[in-house]
Amino acid sequence: MSRSYAFITTAVLLIGTATAFAQAPAPAARGGRQGAGAPAGARAGGPARRPALLFKEEWKQNEKGDEHAATQESVANPNLELKLYGQSHEVELTGKANDENNPIHVWTGLCTSPCAVALRDKTNMADLTGLARIKWNTKMSGFHEVRPIVKLADGTWLVGNHTSGTTTDWIVDEFNLSDVKWLKLDITRLVTTGNYVNNVDLSKVDEIGFVDLMPSSGHGPGGWSDVAQIEVYGKAVPRTGATQ
Repeated sequence: MSRSYAFITTAVLLIGTATAFAQAPAPAARGGRQGAGAPAGARAGGPARRPALLFKEEWKQNEKGDEHAATQESVANPNLELKLYGQSHEVELTGKANDENNPIHVWTGLCTSPCAVALRDKTNMADLTGLARIKWNTKMSGFHEVRPIVKLADGTWLVGNHTSGTTTDWIVDEFNLSDVKWLKLDITRLVTTGNYVNNVDLSKVDEIGFVDLMPSSGHGPGGWSDVAQIEVYGKAVPRTGATQ
């Protein structure tokens, strides 16, 4: 009986091992197809293709170097147009060149309602699909934070769930737009509407910027947002016809 029992036990173990081996997934081939969760900008069987810098804005201080209302004259990049939104959009420009403790930046401190700042390239829309990303340098006061906003070619405004900002120091934040979830934005009142928008098409974006969804408190500690340089990485989509 002991011999029979040993033989039966061995047979069962061999069958179980063979079954497990047959059910085990085949190892992924090197350089094989990307998984379902791979970024849209990553080529199958090759390295990720990150888009180049589409535009950069570092802002331009006036001759006095003082705090003043942000206008088109505050834009250093000649290809960009400045757009201000909100019922109260008293966005100021302040700071000094080459001062990492107080770089040239736009400041929302005088906005008594939510404020938004956007930039529009005069000759190109932006394709922000795939591995497109935004990089900006910010500092906050109080509970304030900034979120990305985009205006699509059809006029739809969206605001993202990604937030940036710390009260401790200036900090550079870089994020992929493919990771962002979007809500529709009422650009007049600067309030979100509806539920998260599914399958957002960022292949033609007209304007890109940020919004602070809280009223600000004025000068001194309290609540406001500072945003210095902004970089957008994506593909240029030439505009057709004259600029609008």
